[in-house]
Amino acid sequence: MERLNDILRELGISKVKLAKCLGVSRQMIYNYLELDDINKWPKDKKVILLNILGIKSADELYNIKVDTDYIMDVETRINSLFENSSKSELGEGNVIFSGLDETRKELLHNVIDEIKERLDDEKDEDGYNSILYLYHYLQTMPSMKELKYILAYVSKVGGYTKPYEFAFDETEQFVFESILFSAFNLYHAGTSSKTRIAETHKRFVSQIEHKLEDKMSRTLEMNTLKIQAMKELGLTEVNDENVAELMYKIDEIQARKARGN
Repeated sequence: MERLNDILRELGISKVKLAKCLGVSRQMIYNYLELDDINKWPKDKKVILLNILGIKSADELYNIKVDTDYIMDVETRINSLFENSSKSELGEGNVIFSGLDETRKELLHNVIDEIKERLDDEKDEDGYNSILYLYHYLQTMPSMKELKYILAYVSKVGGYTKPYEFAFDETEQFVFESILFSAFNLYHAGTSSKTRIAETHKRFVSQIEHKLEDKMSRTLEMNTLKIQAMKELGLTEVNDENVAELMYKIDEIQARKARGN
């Protein structure tokens, strides 16, 4: 099995991707790979794996030479394996994919697969919290352009994107990646103890608390404006029919306040 693990690693086939190929959970893949012989795998899963690798028996594993041509051949077989299932899963009947072109459908499908894998285990709090923070990350992206540069950095470090490929503003991305690289090196070097950087973290906490206070203040202000607008309009509730009128009234009240009326 060590040879199989080596081949999968050289091919860049992750546990998640292999699980998708075989139609099983990621945990099941770990269970399979812990066995000392592929022949102990369920027959149908073994056949799929051998077909992907382009061999007829487990003995041929040691004859495999992972080069560019072989990697392309394996990718072609995997893509062929997914083709029929993808067409049904990404079909127009599935509302979540409607309005997307094929490239974006495939990307969304892969993202959903990755997220679901990490949420499958109800006892995995790290997995749940990681996806929760990812959700917050996506929500914050429109207001922080630097978050795009972090994604690009991670993609490059993971080997998915070439180091001199810049999908966003090249100059800003270049500078940000350089600074982030230095920060990671500093972190991994272990020279920055918690005590030494405590003051920096204190400033970080202060900035976050200030933002939260501002957010709460804006929320309270908006609630106050909403109550005043409803009172002036004689409304007792907000619904689809009066929400536009309410928003206009809130804008009017804000304009009056700005003029000092």
